[in-house]
Amino acid sequence: MQNSDLFLTLLILATCGISAVGFSNRLFFQRYQFHVGAILRARQYERLITSGFLHADWTHLLFNMLTLYFFHEIILVLYGPIWFFALYFGALLASNLFSLLLYRNRPSYAAIGASGAVSGILFASIAIAPEMMIRFLFIPIDIPAWLFATGYFAYSVYMMLNPRPHDNIGHAAHLGGAVFGFAFVIAMTPQLLSANGLYIGIMSLPLLYMGFELFLNKKRR
Repeated sequence: MQNSDLFLTLLILATCGISAVGFSNRLFFQRYQFHVGAILRARQYERLITSGFLHADWTHLLFNMLTLYFFHEIILVLYGPIWFFALYFGALLASNLFSLLLYRNRPSYAAIGASGAVSGILFASIAIAPEMMIRFLFIPIDIPAWLFATGYFAYSVYMMLNPRPHDNIGHAAHLGGAVFGFAFVIAMTPQLLSANGLYIGIMSLPLLYMGFELFLNKKRR
């Protein structure tokens, strides 16, 4: 087993193991989940990272780990294991900081999951190879990656700006991680911006709309 495969395996095992502890230990789960009040008032900043190792249930955990496994290789091949983990944990931190910014006036807001970090890996991979075809279990056809990303961003932005009761999906975290993934690829391999500029531009349209609504139009959260 190569070192990169070993490190990925250890990351997945650590996430599964810590999530399993959280499933059976509610106090542990509540202590290390993302929680706006605990972060801002009690300064428990470690929650920005530890929440990425907790999940709501086995289905949530399995979906995140499978997505990570299927899309990790392109990042590892292009950048190597050190930058892979920099992307993973950078996206995790960015996703939670974006959520913290949006929900800073909602001290009871809480979240868990590696979705932000996995989104960073997934959408960095799509920025690198936007024309690749991808298929998900719930969509039994091949879809161009750039088209999937554009639709996903549009849906996530809409749902984040128009929240519904009992949605229970961290759209802000997904978007924060994805934006970090895009930024990472552009910073590390700027030549891809010219090679894939049209696709990156199309995929970024919902993100630009999100930025307008949040920071120029000042849409309340």
